Amino acid sequence: MEPYGRFLNVIDVEATCWDGPVPPGQANEIIEIGLCVIDWERGERVARHQIMVRPDRSRVSPFCTELTGHTQEDVDRGVGFREACAALERDHHARSRPWASWGDYDRKQFQGQCGAARVRYPFGSHHTNAKLTYSQSHGLSRRFGMAGALRHTGLPLEGRHHNGADDAWNIAALILDIAARDAWPAPFQPT
Repeated sequence: MEPYGRFLNVIDVEATCWDGPVPPGQANEIIEIGLCVIDWERGERVARHQIMVRPDRSRVSPFCTELTGHTQEDVDRGVGFREACAALERDHHARSRPWASWGDYDRKQFQGQCGAARVRYPFGSHHTNAKLTYSQSHGLSRRFGMAGALRHTGLPLEGRHHNGADDAWNIAALILDIAARDAWPAPFQPT
């Protein structure tokens, strides 16, 4: 068993979306889970994963494809939401590892979708809002989006913005920057 707190899972989800209101009979559903693992002992990003998720109650709109790059055909090849949550627990130790996301959207989307689908919430209780922590570590009253925070810090945006795996990778770079300032919240501060 890994030492508690050595690894941090960084999560970014993409969900079905529309250019306007949610169409009748549909709902925002996770279509991609991006995950990047930070190893605090090594001080680096050590793994990058993507789980494509097949939605049950919605379809990928042209707007969503333009934003994320994902098509209905892509998500049709994905796994069901229940299986995706089980994979997070089984393959990525999501219940025992602390985790972070940029803002609270990802956490709230998981909570809501798990409740609606009657699926066990795959994460433990140790979540950090990296967006808030970034603002605090830089003494900012404003909260940047991920791309804006990368520009503010002088880090490159690697990959495609609004791709969950690429965004998780970029968020992890920002978290390492926060940790380098000794501003990542305890008990997850690297030693």
